[in-house]
Amino acid sequence: MTTPTTTATGRDDALLLPGATTMDAVTLHVADLPGMTAYYRDALGLEELAGDAARTATDLGAPGAAAADVSVLGRGRDALVVLVHTPGLPAPAPGQAGLFHTALLFPDRAALADVVARAARHPRSAYVGSADHLVSEAFYFTDPEGNGIELYRDRPREEWGWQDGRVLMDNAPLDPNAFLRDHLVEQPLSGAEVGHVHLKVGDVPTARAFYVDALGFEVTAEWSGALFVSAGGYHHHMAMNSWGSRGAGARAATIGLGQVSIVVPTAQDVDALAERLRRHDITARHDGRTLRFEDPWKSLLEVSAAG
Repeated sequence: MTTPTTTATGRDDALLLPGATTMDAVTLHVADLPGMTAYYRDALGLEELAGDAARTATDLGAPGAAAADVSVLGRGRDALVVLVHTPGLPAPAPGQAGLFHTALLFPDRAALADVVARAARHPRSAYVGSADHLVSEAFYFTDPEGNGIELYRDRPREEWGWQDGRVLMDNAPLDPNAFLRDHLVEQPLSGAEVGHVHLKVGDVPTARAFYVDALGFEVTAEWSGALFVSAGGYHHHMAMNSWGSRGAGARAATIGLGQVSIVVPTAQDVDALAERLRRHDITARHDGRTLRFEDPWKSLLEVSAAG
């Protein structure tokens, strides 16, 4: 019998998501597909990836969606946001669980300054604020249908501080005007990725039982009413807070969050997660490469193998 490998937190590696886990495109149900497509294209400098629309319409958990009902937007070959036209749905009620923000990660300060300036100039953007999180510098906006957006860049990992297995983060002031003055330059569009996804949940203990104990993330930080989790020592791939949604139950059908997508290295990693979920009595649909299941608030997650 072999001895299980454990992490610095003492958890068996077999109970964790692989260190190479990453986040993939976030799916949003939208009422105004042309308007929202134009917003993400013009305000965030994303490109329409038309070749992905037909596949995405089939794979999104949006039965009956045609390619014409879907916009896939990203940079280069990487999809970041998928918009699915879902007419007739109401906006989320105050206090409902769902999306807090989609966080788009840019490679450096110049690339971040470029997209922040674009978003700030767009007439349909709502600027929410900015913060120096010690591990990153971030700017926050809300899109025309109320979905939160974080635009950020990471500081080098060697500059991150850790204490007792937790990453040191803060909400220090970050002057947006000074940031743009110091870093905004003419340059071609750079790449970007979904760095993390932050959700609104009904309570943090239930979120921890699901996202840590069952799904296999590790806790990296805990704030009052919020939990930050990751794979492979990143500051966080996902976060959950109950700041405005304490006590929320299962989500109603609304516009907004459609699906959170996670990528693991291999099909074997998907199989291992399927078995973990089964042990935790979490119902999942597994087609051999992709696993789909809901969190305790009926937010849909997809985990698939890279490639």
